Amino acid sequence: MTRFRYLILAGSMLSAPAMAQDGTARHEHESSAVHVLTGRDIIVTADYVDRLDVIGGQSVVTGDDLVRDLRGQIGDTLTNQPGVSATSFTPGASRPVLRGFQGERIRVLTDGLGSLDVSNTSTDHGVTIDPLTAERIEVLRGPAVLLFGSQAIGGAVNVIDRRIPRNVPENGFHIDAQAGYGTAADDASFGAAADFTLAPSIVAHIDGSYRHSKDLRVGGYVLSPALRAEQLEIAEEEFEEGHIEEAEEAQELAELHGRVPNSGVETYTLGGGLALINDGGSLGFSFGYYDSDYGVPSRPGAEHHHDEEGEDHDEDHEDEHEEEGHDHGDVPVSIGMRQWRADVRAQINTSGGFLDSVRMRLGYADYKHTEFEGDEVGTVFRSDALEGRLELVQADRDGWRGVTGVQAFVRDFEAIGAEAFVPPNKTSQTGVFTLQEFELGMLGLELAARYEHTDVSSNAVKAEIEHDAPTVAVDRSFDAFSGAIGLSYDVAPYVRIGVTGSRAARAPSAEELFSNGPHIATQAYEVGNPDFKAEKSWGLEGYIRGEAGPLRFSLSGYAQWFDDYIYEVATGAEEDELPVYQFLQADARYFGLEGEVEARLLDTEALGLTGKLVADYVDAKITGGGGNVPRIPPLRLRGGLSADAGAVGGGVEVEHVFKQDDVASFETATDSFTLVNASLRWHPLGAEDETVIVLSANNIFDVDARRHASFTKDFVPLAGRDVRISARLSF
Repeated sequence: MTRFRYLILAGSMLSAPAMAQDGTARHEHESSAVHVLTGRDIIVTADYVDRLDVIGGQSVVTGDDLVRDLRGQIGDTLTNQPGVSATSFTPGASRPVLRGFQGERIRVLTDGLGSLDVSNTSTDHGVTIDPLTAERIEVLRGPAVLLFGSQAIGGAVNVIDRRIPRNVPENGFHIDAQAGYGTAADDASFGAAADFTLAPSIVAHIDGSYRHSKDLRVGGYVLSPALRAEQLEIAEEEFEEGHIEEAEEAQELAELHGRVPNSGVETYTLGGGLALINDGGSLGFSFGYYDSDYGVPSRPGAEHHHDEEGEDHDEDHEDEHEEEGHDHGDVPVSIGMRQWRADVRAQINTSGGFLDSVRMRLGYADYKHTEFEGDEVGTVFRSDALEGRLELVQADRDGWRGVTGVQAFVRDFEAIGAEAFVPPNKTSQTGVFTLQEFELGMLGLELAARYEHTDVSSNAVKAEIEHDAPTVAVDRSFDAFSGAIGLSYDVAPYVRIGVTGSRAARAPSAEELFSNGPHIATQAYEVGNPDFKAEKSWGLEGYIRGEAGPLRFSLSGYAQWFDDYIYEVATGAEEDELPVYQFLQADARYFGLEGEVEARLLDTEALGLTGKLVADYVDAKITGGGGNVPRIPPLRLRGGLSADAGAVGGGVEVEHVFKQDDVASFETATDSFTLVNASLRWHPLGAEDETVIVLSANNIFDVDARRHASFTKDFVPLAGRDVRISARLSF
């Protein structure tokens, strides 16, 4: 077996020269890798690769699978991947959850740079990347992703598009268009992208997308059994006390089913780019605009309170709350999100010597989102963010290759309004990193290291005078050192085992440090701690990947031990008629397994039949008697059969998610559920053509399903039966 090692490092590919099956070199802007579970050649861009070898692992969603699984938010698009769940706060805001990690421990990237929004700071904030314009999406796990920054301590998701063109179209142009419709939310979407050759070495790009969905239809009651019982109890108490209107309200809420109120979404994007590409390298830039409006479903009980004697709150007290902007009545909350973004990518090919190339990426974004209470403006969030990377990519010298670089990130953030739960703040971060790989016969050795300095400061004077925000004046600095070492060995021509050890550190975010106030969109009173220390962890991971005859497999086991782990939990207290959620810090440990097995059951010229089984499990505890880490996904098993007959194919799968009752204090358990899905696909222009039509039916039996990783799982279930038709045209 010819062995090619592929590494990923924030936009860098380190590999031996890519070869086609006949041994000839491929185009300089492409490389090929054989997917460990399918055996099929996958063409990937020069900036990213199909998988990591030792220091991490990677899943790739592209082609027909991406068309079938596409949803409005990146988190919900990826939940079929091993070890991936989603926050599913609302159909308009859903970030990926990797191995139980979310928020500040998962970086969502576009072409190797951060999304430059504020989706990592709170679960109600959507990601400003539309999957409709994605060419491929990569799920990156393991300690190698720390080279993207300490906020990737739990993993990263990288969305690849062609907004800055990477190559010159063969026929002078290339066009992709995609459209879809789903019945669960009357979800209609359309996206298109085009590349045009303006001169022999100059390529222009334009893209756009639009999506509109109504309130989400669910498979049963909107409220979970625990919340329904609570509302029914309230209804009974209110009726006994003579509050007929309140009793009817609670009864109606308990019986609510069919659709989740105030969960509709409308999103559109526009983008364009230009690139100069020749043998010496490339230089390109792009501009993009993202616009999304989405509803935030109400947490039952957030606005319904009486005192201990059953009497209504004093009217003067209610008026006081209204004047202060803390009345959380039945007014629907929605979010209007806007982002302008500019990007630059450059590469210089050095043509020999110690360096193979020098690469640069730069991105800037002006972001704003407004939280509306009805038609009134509640709180406005603004962010100006800049991120850049410079990488020196080494040439392959007798099995030794690597990359060394620097990264910088700056964000100015402010929340304006009576319910600005965090003061204006600034975060600046500078990192230096290296990744080195050595091939020693059948043995592989990889070393990675990163140093990162972070400054986080709040502006108390500006908060108090301009925004009526929490007045915390704090300047904090953190130095974080991270490193990893990996060993792999080819035990057979197509089977590899490996083990990785890592030490990682992460600086607390501004929200973890400075939060102190009501956040109307999350319907919680959030409290941080400005005295938090940096979070540190030790990690160990082992894996085996490969194929044996018709069987292909990948199995990983991992553990991480945290010092000063930061987590957010409900305290059981209330402030401003909202539940208090507080950030705490303690030691923690994570254990987990994830595996994927695929077997070719039948392989003839006319028909192929493949069976697949995927499983993932995470166990996370706060050590020292602190209980369970909140919002950890339970054990999940998914099995399916797929068939392919030339241009036609399809499959059926069954996914069972077990009950999660290992919960934190004041966290509710989540019942088990089983989803049955099926799909058919047709390539009308031939099996090898990218044009495809996919018909799928998800949650066929319309079951009540809830993701435990979601803050809103008890009143925002997953979609009920959803029949979808999707199509992609490519030429």
